[in-house]
Amino acid sequence: MAEEELQMEEGGKSKMMIIIIVAVVLIAGGAGAYFFLGGSSDSPTAEETQSAGGDEDSQGQVSSKVGTALYVAMPRPFVFNVPGTGRDRLVQIKVQLMVRGTDNEESAKMHIPMIEGTLLRVFSMANADDLVTEAGKVALRDNAVKEVQKAMKDIIEKEVVEQVLFTGFVMQ
Repeated sequence: MAEEELQMEEGGKSKMMIIIIVAVVLIAGGAGAYFFLGGSSDSPTAEETQSAGGDEDSQGQVSSKVGTALYVAMPRPFVFNVPGTGRDRLVQIKVQLMVRGTDNEESAKMHIPMIEGTLLRVFSMANADDLVTEAGKVALRDNAVKEVQKAMKDIIEKEVVEQVLFTGFVMQ
């Protein structure tokens, strides 16, 4: 009987050792996968700089004109009426502006009232029948970018805004 208890203890210890070894291997494998796949490098690769649309000089260096993408949120959504064939519609659009670099971000924040006025003018010229389609929304966004860039160029002589992004779009 004492031998049976001793064998049970040794069997329990060996099972416990196997569980511990498996746990250590899983933890080490998970940590290795995290560092290998999830690690970030401080310097971007050549592919990342080319996909970011950076201007390169003859040595392959990205020029300092292109900054990081920053997003400036409009303080309130745009709410306006648009005419349609059946009836007029009420539209609410939440907008963020994509700019490059902190200088452009500050310029955009400084001129938010003018940008809001320009966007509201562009949005209110839209037609409800066009805004129902994806192509109509893209055309409205492209027109908004052109008009905002034109207005900013008139005031501070450079196109501050690279993209106008719709973060919310509701039509009733």
